Amino acid sequence: MPHKIVETAREAGTFQTLLTAVDAAGLGETLADGGPFTVFAPTDDAFAALPQETVLGLLADPPALARVLTYHVVPGRITSAQITPDSEQKTLEGGVLKLAVNGGVTVNDATVVKADVEAENGVIHVINQVLIPAA
Repeated sequence: MPHKIVETAREAGTFQTLLTAVDAAGLGETLADGGPFTVFAPTDDAFAALPQETVLGLLADPPALARVLTYHVVPGRITSAQITPDSEQKTLEGGVLKLAVNGGVTVNDATVVKADVEAENGVIHVINQVLIPAA
């Protein structure tokens, strides 16, 4: 039986920044017990590519951090096979992610580097950039 989203991400070992941010924003329980969700999960390298002041600013502002994190989460379980070229998905944050299939799957400007990581309460797609919602 697969683990919940948070446990699955923790076991992968490449999402420490994301998990720290989820805890700081108070979203751990939502992702652990809610769902199903589709999570577009930025790797530690994706967070490292952000300017450090952006990361520190978000960690110091839990409501803004929660907005950024919930922009990476779509209600329901969407596998890569279900992603249609040039589709849009409404996020928990309320914004819209633009998904495209072009020899690979992109989410806004990020590329899915590993798709369909199954979790008990959803699916994780690993992305190479942090998605920032429009202000």
